[in-house]
Amino acid sequence: MEPKKTGLYEEHVRLGAKMVDFAGFKMPIQYSSILEEHRRVRTTVGVFDVSHMGEIILRGPRALEMVNRLTINDAAKIAVNQAQYSAMCYADGGIVDDLIVYNRGDHYLLVVNASNLDKDEAWIRENCLEGVTVENISDSITQLAVQGKQAEATLQKLTDVDLSQIKFYWFSEGVLAGVQMIISATGYTGEPGFELYFDRQHSGAVWEQVFAAGKEFDIAPIGLGARDSLRLEKKYCLYGNDIDQSTAPLEAGLGWITKLDKDDFIGRDALLKLKAQGLSRRLMGFEVAGRMIPRHGYEVHKSGNKVGYVTSGAYSPVLEKNIGLAYVALDVAKVGETIEIVAGKRTESATIVKTPFVA
Repeated sequence: MEPKKTGLYEEHVRLGAKMVDFAGFKMPIQYSSILEEHRRVRTTVGVFDVSHMGEIILRGPRALEMVNRLTINDAAKIAVNQAQYSAMCYADGGIVDDLIVYNRGDHYLLVVNASNLDKDEAWIRENCLEGVTVENISDSITQLAVQGKQAEATLQKLTDVDLSQIKFYWFSEGVLAGVQMIISATGYTGEPGFELYFDRQHSGAVWEQVFAAGKEFDIAPIGLGARDSLRLEKKYCLYGNDIDQSTAPLEAGLGWITKLDKDDFIGRDALLKLKAQGLSRRLMGFEVAGRMIPRHGYEVHKSGNKVGYVTSGAYSPVLEKNIGLAYVALDVAKVGETIEIVAGKRTESATIVKTPFVA
């Protein structure tokens, strides 16, 4: 199947981005260098085209009930104009996907991972409650993530909405760059910033105005490569690497969004059983002593015995060290513990460290 293109594909090509196939889309992995783009977001401001993400609307009198049955967090606590990080689980406690739930008053918007959109939509429809309508609006939405310390100053030039009043994981609906949109104080970088959701037909016009507004801050387009290293420094989980159907949220350090005391939800019984039995492994961060960049699937050893596996790894431009995440046996999952990362015949020493890697 031919990869899809976002409403900004031609712009990425014009800017000389290296394009790759990702989650069914042609997406920019980098424009200049991953290191340069990473540092730009950490110091000033950068813009990501994340229009490949999925958007699904649940509407109807039982929409809240349905969201609460589908997700592990407590959706009843989401106020109007508030967003909530959550996840959906299978009955056995494995993760379907992680997502953000937006309470828009008359409906709920679920923003899911691009690689899981078809699977997620099928799962949502399979578990749909009577009276709730499910609408996939992904193909009509452009989503931009404007991230960094100068993100607010950049975007404030383009809107009368007081962006300073939008708290973290809250959103406003208003006009920015002449276009009606959702302006959400969310992101995947650990930096202050906003995610903008608007009609795809306005893609080019909004992109152009955002870059004009951020020119004084050396604003730059940022690709998926830096997005990955930025999220890893903050220990934000990536579906398909750090979490998937074979992992439970409690193992992944997502106990803080797993509300086992709320009404029944899919996977609750399995997660209660897991908690009662006790975990056998945990997702931990580590720093590599040498020059090896840890890759997904590398084995983790302790005293010559396999005790886990690497889920994510990259060079951290902020720490100037190679870092990674790994599921490791519980008796090894302690800050300060030394481990070995094994790639074929090559072994590199590493140390388990406190996360997030970058505060």
